[in-house]
Amino acid sequence: MQIGIDSFAAVVSDPRTGQTLAATDRLNNLIEEIETADRAGIDVFGIGEHHRPEYLDSAPALILAAAAARTQRIRLTSAVTVLSASDPVRVFQQFATLDLLSRGRAELVVGRGSFVEAYPLFGLALEDYDALFAEKLDLLLRIRDETHVHWSGQHRPALTGQGIYPRPVQDQLPIWLGAGGTPASFVRAGTLGLPLMVAIIGGDFRQFRPLIELYRRAGQQAGFAPEQLQVGVHAFGFVGETTGEARDAFWPGHQRLFAALGQERGWRPPTRESFDAACGPTGAYLIGDAQTVAQKVAYVNRVLGGLSRLTFQMTNVLLPHQDMLRGIERLGTQVAPLVREGLTSAES
Repeated sequence: MQIGIDSFAAVVSDPRTGQTLAATDRLNNLIEEIETADRAGIDVFGIGEHHRPEYLDSAPALILAAAAARTQRIRLTSAVTVLSASDPVRVFQQFATLDLLSRGRAELVVGRGSFVEAYPLFGLALEDYDALFAEKLDLLLRIRDETHVHWSGQHRPALTGQGIYPRPVQDQLPIWLGAGGTPASFVRAGTLGLPLMVAIIGGDFRQFRPLIELYRRAGQQAGFAPEQLQVGVHAFGFVGETTGEARDAFWPGHQRLFAALGQERGWRPPTRESFDAACGPTGAYLIGDAQTVAQKVAYVNRVLGGLSRLTFQMTNVLLPHQDMLRGIERLGTQVAPLVREGLTSAES
């Protein structure tokens, strides 16, 4: 199993002074986080895409390109690319260029996005939400497989054999399909034989087992071998020196983030009790000391029928930068070895 980190490049405030960190400092801190993950042995680092004032990741490929120049081995991916609101030609060109800069370490996770600002921003109709994604995914996969593309659709001018350049280092640029809880998304990923990245931000991990089995059945019915149907999970996580320290460090920023989202979406504000429950043995958060988190990862792997990748969503709008770096180091140097040792023991 690969262990990764995802970031939404959220604007961060200093918890001691309340002052918002300058965008220049926040983005350079983010590059340092990716460098730290690379040195600590983390397998993959993902950057989200948002078009809102509280985030700085509207151009994730640029952030990842900066990271490519300062890292050696870590894989670099979007998390997710809002493909419905993007031009697949430009998306492919950007990530093929990233693949060249990183010498073959680029990947994509594509999805429709959980926010809708990109649609009016780029002149798209929100009611075409799913049709746009299906059509653009079809084109992106065609571009991945063919240099000169013949293609036509409803939402983009046709391609009549134009060459799409540059081509990546990897023979086939990895493209994962990001999904939340919509069964159709799981079926689509399976039918296309694409690796699946499941975003789990609440509830119980076990609730997602039927959807993952739906993905696997759809893939096998479409003729794909079980080993081709990779499953990844994206969940909130953080590693502290102790479990209490980890929860206390992560809670304030988490509370602020979800209180703001709750006002916008009509959710109930989070409580410390609900947060601690989510950090518990079956909850959706991977937060605690190294041993606790490693045990939780093993649990998630077991109840979901085996995972290829687990990425920790470590975005936190109030966590000091040095605390984030220490959490990343613990994940790579303490948790990941425990996970790998446990999986090896289970297989032997």
